[in-house]
Amino acid sequence: MADDYLARIGRLIRDARQHRGWTQLQLADALATSQSAVNRIERGNQNISLEMIARIGEALDSEIVSLGYAGPMHLRVVGGRRLSGSIDVKTSKNACVALLCASLLNAGRTILRKVARIEEVYRILEVLASIGVRARWINEGSDLEIVPPGRLELEAMDTEAARRTRSVIMFLGPLMHRTGRFRIPYAGGCDLGTRTVQPHMSALRHFGLDITATGGFYHAQVDGGVSPKRAIVLTERGDTVTENALMAAARHDGVTVIRNASSNYMVQDLCFFLEELGVKVEGVGTTTLTVHGVPVIDRDVDYSPSEDPVEAMSLLAAAVVTSSELTIRRVPVEFLEIELAVLEEMGLDHDRGGEYAAANGRTRLVDLTVRPSKLVSPIDKIHPMPFPGLNIDNVPFFAAIAAVAQGSTLIHDWVYDNRAIYLTELTRLGASVKLLDPHRVLVEGPTRWRGSEMMCPPALRPAVVVLLAMLAAEGTSVLRNVYVINRGYEELAERLNAVGAQIETFRDI
Repeated sequence: MADDYLARIGRLIRDARQHRGWTQLQLADALATSQSAVNRIERGNQNISLEMIARIGEALDSEIVSLGYAGPMHLRVVGGRRLSGSIDVKTSKNACVALLCASLLNAGRTILRKVARIEEVYRILEVLASIGVRARWINEGSDLEIVPPGRLELEAMDTEAARRTRSVIMFLGPLMHRTGRFRIPYAGGCDLGTRTVQPHMSALRHFGLDITATGGFYHAQVDGGVSPKRAIVLTERGDTVTENALMAAARHDGVTVIRNASSNYMVQDLCFFLEELGVKVEGVGTTTLTVHGVPVIDRDVDYSPSEDPVEAMSLLAAAVVTSSELTIRRVPVEFLEIELAVLEEMGLDHDRGGEYAAANGRTRLVDLTVRPSKLVSPIDKIHPMPFPGLNIDNVPFFAAIAAVAQGSTLIHDWVYDNRAIYLTELTRLGASVKLLDPHRVLVEGPTRWRGSEMMCPPALRPAVVVLLAMLAAEGTSVLRNVYVINRGYEELAERLNAVGAQIETFRDI
């Protein structure tokens, strides 16, 4: 019996190491032990203490074992079931975290409606609370009220919470208006390869922010006498880069022009929120934004973030891979038009209802009904582009969709270094996914899905793709350590169960 447990623990450690992208030698170096010892542990041939398991978990950033608190959450999925009925799209994860960061611009009270109850939001709230911001859930936990203090206690920042989210990088733009010197820890979040913060530094340097990265922190110093002398051209049309530049410009006393800006959904939501704060933003939805900043913002504001197009794509993919008829309500169609056009070419049978406005009064929504369809592979490769192109975060869902289509589909995920690799996890569920290089996979369909037990990929969208494939796979599957899914989706298992799925959450004893 002991040998069986050692083998199971060894497999968990091996899977966690491989998901981290480490060799046995790299893990051995982190533990100050030998590669042969790591090899014996992974094969279940060496007794291992709880202390060593905890050290391995810390090195791999994976909750292999939990001491003194509830262990990691897992999902048990009984697949092969059709979904039916209707399901609502929740508010945007990426918009909500940006607006939480932007609330630091305001000396008054901010109320955000129907904020996503997800781990990413909780981490930002923990960071805000640690620096003195009072945030509380109101209206039976549906909405958030945020009241900043007169002085932020930046030296008391919860660095552990901050390191678990990449969104903390968006504190740079707001904090530079609150103090002349501060530091924030290196950003974490999904394991998507090396992502440089240089575009943020290049943009914010125009406002007098100088950053030195050392010792696990970004050390920021602000020269209040510096202001943009010409239009700021972003070196990367990234969402968080654009949001940081917008927040820096919002309280800059003057007019700032930002070129090569992202016009994606979360950026538009931030622009709409800034307008509620009295900041005029011209060019929303384009790649050139003109911001009329105001040096002091002290308003009581009430804002509703729009719905999440990536969650809408997730639910659409769930219907496709399970061959179900499902109505997805409150879909922000403007940010899914390319995806829907590609799916129509592949043969998707669906209906769209009439358009109506989101609670913010600006975003266009529709109700979308998806029906069982015989799909064929697209003629061209699937690849992302900045909005209005196919959304970068929606690319992984096409791997699951392509797996049920007839023919070969090339998926080119050129933005992230590692994410395409995680899509090969679908092979453990019966799919044919061939890795061509770190950015490209070739998917052959159709697939006869089969159940499996596996570790959750450490990147949000590929993790959900694996879960959706498990919904289609006959038999019982287990997806272990789903924290990354909870980072970006609110009660996803429960909501899928409400439309016919059979997903059980459990923890190890």
